[in-house]
Amino acid sequence: MAAPAPAHHYHFNITMTCSGCSGAVDRVLKRMEGVDRYEVSLEGQTADVFAEEGLAYETVLEKIKKTGKVVTRGVRDGSEAAV
Repeated sequence: MAAPAPAHHYHFNITMTCSGCSGAVDRVLKRMEGVDRYEVSLEGQTADVFAEEGLAYETVLEKIKKTGKVVTRGVRDGSEAAV
């Protein structure tokens, strides 16, 4: 039986210039409760976060911003969202 699909998909465009930058984003997402899975792409300058119902877009956005990286675009469940 397949696991249930995550409740939310958050997409972020993030300015990352090196593997240290993408590693910082990776580390904060890895530690967040409510993250079902995530993908960070240094090449694409993106992070996709698949989250459980209780994890808000704003919470993920703030965690990413605390790494010092600039978030240039956000998409919450298919709709543009404030960054």
